Amino acid sequence: MFLSVLQSEWFKFRKSGMLPVLFVGPAIALMTGLMTNLAGMETGANDWYLLLQFMILPYALLFLPLMTGILAGLICRYEHQAGGWKQFLSLPVSRGSVFTVKFLLLMAVVFVIQLLFLGAVYLAGTVKEVADPFPMMIIWKSVLGGWVATLPLVALQLTLSILWKSFAAPFAVNVIFTLPSILAVNSETYGPFYPWGQPFLMMYGGGAQESVFFVPWEQVLTVVGGSLIVFFAAGWLYFQRKAV
Repeated sequence: MFLSVLQSEWFKFRKSGMLPVLFVGPAIALMTGLMTNLAGMETGANDWYLLLQFMILPYALLFLPLMTGILAGLICRYEHQAGGWKQFLSLPVSRGSVFTVKFLLLMAVVFVIQLLFLGAVYLAGTVKEVADPFPMMIIWKSVLGGWVATLPLVALQLTLSILWKSFAAPFAVNVIFTLPSILAVNSETYGPFYPWGQPFLMMYGGGAQESVFFVPWEQVLTVVGGSLIVFFAAGWLYFQRKAV
């Protein structure tokens, strides 16, 4: 049953025209990296590290959180058209499997976007002829940390996309909460607890270099893990009771 739902969702994903959307955020990051003047900075730091920080600013603060809303809306588009939910759920599949598969597929897509961002960092550095050693562990930590930070956002956006037929409504909610993250991440009081600011905080290499992530484990477990449990459980329970 689970595999059947997964195959169905993968088929709809391939036919949805979502693939070009995956390149938007990494392309913006690449342009940012290419426009960064590393030669004018005499900080003594690894140029790859400096390039990563500049590329993360627009990508993790805005485009990565916003992308979760766009992808969630697109992955539920078929079901909102012409009674699609009623037709889909009339099949011998459980609602829990449908919600879980959509969530897992979204997380897989976000991971691909993160890999594209990794490729954008390497391409930008290669074009700019960065001679310093490539900090593989730091950049992988940034990529994986940003992916983990999007888990609760994906769960929430999936729930809102199931709740509302309109693509614009859940996306507008995401925009409303994403924009304040620009201010929230600069606050030591509110930044560590703001879910939309976590992708930037977990990708930005200003934290502890020796830890698994750039933010404390307590923050990962309570803010990211806690909001994931709340958003996923709320969406899963709502979908179980959704009238179709």
